[in-house]
Amino acid sequence: MDELAHTFSGTHRRNAGSLSQSIDMLRSVVHGSTYETVAQAHGLTRTAVERRIKTVAVELTQVVGVDGLREEGATFVRRLRLHREAVLRALDDFAPRDASGARPARVLSAAEVNQGAARIRLRSSRPLHDLALYYLLFATGLRPLEVARLRVSDYLLADGSVVRQSRLRAEAAINGRERPLLFQSSRLDEALQAYLAERLARRQGLGESPAYRGLDGESALFLSSDGTPYRITPNGEPQQNRQVCRTLLEIFRKLFRLSGIKGLNTQSARLTLMSRMYDRGADEDQVGLVLGIADRSAVREQLPRPRPSLVEAVEEPI
Repeated sequence: MDELAHTFSGTHRRNAGSLSQSIDMLRSVVHGSTYETVAQAHGLTRTAVERRIKTVAVELTQVVGVDGLREEGATFVRRLRLHREAVLRALDDFAPRDASGARPARVLSAAEVNQGAARIRLRSSRPLHDLALYYLLFATGLRPLEVARLRVSDYLLADGSVVRQSRLRAEAAINGRERPLLFQSSRLDEALQAYLAERLARRQGLGESPAYRGLDGESALFLSSDGTPYRITPNGEPQQNRQVCRTLLEIFRKLFRLSGIKGLNTQSARLTLMSRMYDRGADEDQVGLVLGIADRSAVREQLPRPRPSLVEAVEEPI
């Protein structure tokens, strides 16, 4: 890993265009191209191509997370191809970190999450907006692109009350499949409702009636500082029909820095939610349903369900 981090620092950070090239090479390889073919196309040696692809793939598992693929599996081209669709979805949310901050994603304690929120509140120029975004990740496990696609009506009913058991619309989900969107966090409620009240006061995204607390139910749930939706742009080849919200990716990166929590990234938030669900007795099917992971084995790859020892399992059976 030190060699990979050094490669990323010494090559990718010196040349911003080389990162985009490395991502393109990763896409080509997962679609079936050989290292030799990619090397010829880019005028590089096979060894250089392999090294750069592995560097990006490893960081992709750390920063975003690839469903069904652990960090150690990202160095094997066969595993990358086996999880091709998951790799391509993860690339849509990929905003690389500085190599100096590269750490594997980890589960955070409730105290750490709240400490991070306290720091963001003090350091952010848009504390209400940023706190709502921050808590949303831990409460729902949404991907940044999915967050950008949320509407006010996904969170509020027309009468202004919260939709506790909402649905992430198929057109909003990265995998194109509708799934449960559960708003069950009091801290998220406090942060998000404060932000929506601020939006109303600033007359951003207003509706034509008192419904949805005076906001337009079809407007984006999160708006930029000037009151416009975050721009979603095409990503990759036209036939791939993939999109990305780069501005929101950069905002999340900023929030992770402001939080002061080492190793915090979007994958950490998802792992933390998975751990909390396991603590409350959820099984892998339920975790996968919430996070949009269809395969139980892919859920286990991300965070195996805790298992008691045999002694614990049979202790005082009757």
